[in-house]
Amino acid sequence: MRRAKPLISIVDDDKSMREALEGLIKSVGYRVEAAASAEEFLRSRHVRRTSGLIADVQMPGMTGLGLHRHLSVLGKLIPTVLITAYPDDSVRERALAAGVIGYLSKPFEEDDLLACIRSALTHDRSGGR
Repeated sequence: MRRAKPLISIVDDDKSMREALEGLIKSVGYRVEAAASAEEFLRSRHVRRTSGLIADVQMPGMTGLGLHRHLSVLGKLIPTVLITAYPDDSVRERALAAGVIGYLSKPFEEDDLLACIRSALTHDRSGGR
């Protein structure tokens, strides 16, 4: 019996970034779901099936870090990579202290994001959930 490919969820209010990330993640063999906001993601049926999460830091409503913290409070410890066009060392430190797997500044190298995703999935399989 084959295991289903991991589901990577993308949460970003920038449609072009969401679509670019979807294409990249699909091109390396993962399943992908995308949402335009943290609230949309939380309402989706994909939360419980998500193996890894990529979320923008700055979004209207709940931020990417806020989403990670909210999921943690709910007991849904989804390995998360935060991406941002507005890097901030204090936010990065808080994010990493909160258990975020990666914090990447836009524009980032595709290989750096994929390395973070692989790390997130390894973390998940080793009992990170």
